[in-house]
Amino acid sequence: MTLYLKFFYAIGLVAGSFIRSTMRKQSKQSKAESKHETKLDIFLVFFQLFGMIILPAIYLVTPLFNFADYKLPVWMGLLGMAIFIAGLWLLWKSHADLGKNWSPELRIREEHSLVTNGVYRYIRHPMYGAHWVWGIAQVFILQNWIVGPATLITFAPFYFYRIPHEEQMMLEQFGESYTNYIKKTGRVIPSLLKAIKTS
Repeated sequence: MTLYLKFFYAIGLVAGSFIRSTMRKQSKQSKAESKHETKLDIFLVFFQLFGMIILPAIYLVTPLFNFADYKLPVWMGLLGMAIFIAGLWLLWKSHADLGKNWSPELRIREEHSLVTNGVYRYIRHPMYGAHWVWGIAQVFILQNWIVGPATLITFAPFYFYRIPHEEQMMLEQFGESYTNYIKKTGRVIPSLLKAIKTS
């Protein structure tokens, strides 16, 4: 089962990278009006990629971390696969709904608009939600004490640093519209009750 899980994760890694690279090409078609990223922000981006891509890739193709393997019941591995699929869907959907407004950096694009439809009706930061889901799935799929929790560990500093800066950038750009949007949405967990009350 471990071999199948590794193969499944490898496919998911390729799929996730394809989604990201496709949208990155699209985002380059629109110029940035303002940039807000810091050196720490850039470092944390690469740090999270270390846990999400580099460590898993090493684990998939070498026996370097095999000494830290653990074994979970088969049903937990299958659960991890289902969670991973959900994370990939959310990653794709959040990019598709955001379109050319998306940027991997903290930047406001030309003709940048506030997207509140699709998955953004319930979640302000679904891409970050997708990364959390990915990280949870990785624990179940890559059953290794070093690689399994790597995404959760490396993504957390990026998330908690980026969120306040990103929301401040959006508040400066969209003002009251974004303030009202905050009131009816959750950050990465859908705020269904708020959406129903304000719909």
